[in-house]
This record gives sequence, structure tokens and C-alpha cells, in this order.
Amino acid sequence: MNRPNESTQIEALRRAAAAAGRPGQPAPLYEALDAALGQVIGHRLFTLMVFDPRNREAQRLYSSDPENYPVGGRKAMSKTPWGEKVIDGKVGWVGYTAEDIRWAYPDHELIASLGLESALNIPVIYDDAFIGSANLLHEANWYAPDDLEIGKPFAALLAAPFRDFAKLS
Repeated sequence: MNRPNESTQIEALRRAAAAAGRPGQPAPLYEALDAALGQVIGHRLFTLMVFDPRNREAQRLYSSDPENYPVGGRKAMSKTPWGEKVIDGKVGWVGYTAEDIRWAYPDHELIASLGLESALNIPVIYDDAFIGSANLLHEANWYAPDDLEIGKPFAALLAAPFRDFAKLS
């Protein structure tokens, strides 16, 4: 897929950043990021997960598919090669195929049942710590390594609300 040009990406980022000033946070920001990342990268499922390092657990704060992936859902994030890369290494991950999804996610059967075969996990980093991720899923071979770079400025907008959530939990 051809991605929108840089000026379109910047305009989408501007709109997402402006949403952070709206009342009723963090929902307006999460919804704006869903729309913006859908426009500049594309996704059929978009979720936001915040990470609790004490319990090595992630909690879903936003989902574009709350029926299958409800907000509030929690996942144990045991030590796995995926976790070592994304959580411990603070590096994004691109999964291109259903086989990649099977390797990375324990819920790969649900993902496959939704027709999703590729994934992009963009880490949210604050003060040199992994605090969560923005997760996009789509058809096979949708994502490319460059999409991580496109997504990083969008994910950076999540640092404040993720930190606020962590302080309240």
C-alpha cells in the first residue's frame, strides 16, 4: 500500500495533537489517534495497551473493536522473544503474516478469525521506559518497517495519558 505523503501525515498528527486539548480526556485523543493512524498507515483493528511493570501485565485502554477486544482487558506479558524485543528492548515490531501473529500473540486464533494477518506494535516510551503500545492489525503484508517511523510521533502523544493512568492504578 502507498502511504500518504509527509504533509498529509503531518496534518493527521496535528489533528491528533489538537484532540488532546478537548474536554473529556483521554477518549477524544484515543479516537483521534485511531482515525489518524487509520489514515496514514491503515488498520482494521486498533488497540492501545498500557504496561504495568510491577506485575508485567498490560491493560487495554482503547479498542476499535470492543466486542472482541474490550477496554479493560488485561494480558500477562511473560518473558517471550516478542516481549524481550518490544517491552524490554523498547523497539517496535512488524508482523507480516499469520505465522508471525502465531509467534507473537497467544490470542492468535481470535485474530485469525477476524481476518487479521499482520500487525504493527508501536511502543510508547517515556523517560526511557516502555509504558505501553499502540497496536494496529490488518490483512497480510500490510505493514512495513517504515510504518514504525511514521507511527512514533503519534505514539508519543500517548505518554501523558498512559502515565496518568499508571498513577491512578
